Amino acid sequence: MNKTYLKLSLDLDFVLIAITASLKDYVFCHKINTRLNLNFEKADDHEVFFNIDEPVRAFSKYYFCSEEGDNDFFIVSNRNSEGFLIPEMNKVDYFMIIQSYIDKEDLNYILTGLNKLPDIQVAAQIDPVKLKSRENLVM
Repeated sequence: MNKTYLKLSLDLDFVLIAITASLKDYVFCHKINTRLNLNFEKADDHEVFFNIDEPVRAFSKYYFCSEEGDNDFFIVSNRNSEGFLIPEMNKVDYFMIIQSYIDKEDLNYILTGLNKLPDIQVAAQIDPVKLKSRENLVM
């Protein structure tokens, strides 16, 4: 008897920026809104099941949609009282997820603006495919 296997793959078609900043999430988003002329607003928490027999873990999430409607921006906290969203990136405080296409010039503007904020230690683009816990980032 032949066996058929179903192979699933995650849609990781987004830009991921890891950010280290020791600020509360609402203060962090306010500073980004002011500096980069964005308009992040609080959204429902990003909920993740780590194990089927454990309760869901919620991570703070903020959302912004560009005026043209081309891009969806999310800021998700990497830590909560139970642990980390992406445990292998335990030095990172927040992730900025940019869905849809963003050109290099706009991405560089965002990265430069983030790195110029005095409260941000580092903001760097990372490849989500290389993360072990990448499925936790799927919105």
